Amino acid sequence: MIRLARPTDLPLLPAIVASAATLFAGTAMAHVVDGPTTPAKALVAGLEAHSLWVAAAPQPCGFLLAAATAGWLHIQELSVARDAQGRGLGAALLQAAIAAAPALRCARLSLTTDRWLAWNAPFYARHGFAEVAAHDPALPEWLAGLPAHAATGGLDPARRCIMVRSA
Repeated sequence: MIRLARPTDLPLLPAIVASAATLFAGTAMAHVVDGPTTPAKALVAGLEAHSLWVAAAPQPCGFLLAAATAGWLHIQELSVARDAQGRGLGAALLQAAIAAAPALRCARLSLTTDRWLAWNAPFYARHGFAEVAAHDPALPEWLAGLPAHAATGGLDPARRCIMVRSA
């Protein structure tokens, strides 16, 4: 069941991120396995803005955090606990965000992801997202700068791509 997050869900979400991150062991992104989880402040902001969804079965086992910015719903995090992966929960969470975008006054959705891992960019492409160049003049400045900003979090900017779709 996909639903908007509740305050009682927030303490459970860092464990989901940590579990999901284990999928990156042995890849070029292995450093995220022991990396920080989504900041509590960001989760609270998503909760308050109605842009944080959880997959609950019955306890949360996945979540999608997004932020509405100037007509864009930007997906900041999509994590599904390792033992719950492969059941379509990530796709269901993504569809919930896509469906909610118009009500959040967003005509477009965006995200950044690893362009080369088989389960990242191809997953989003199957859901209507297309990669766009960071220098595309149609992108807002805050979005165009995200791949380069990824280096501050330990991610290789060359591996990052911006993907967008209409709501």
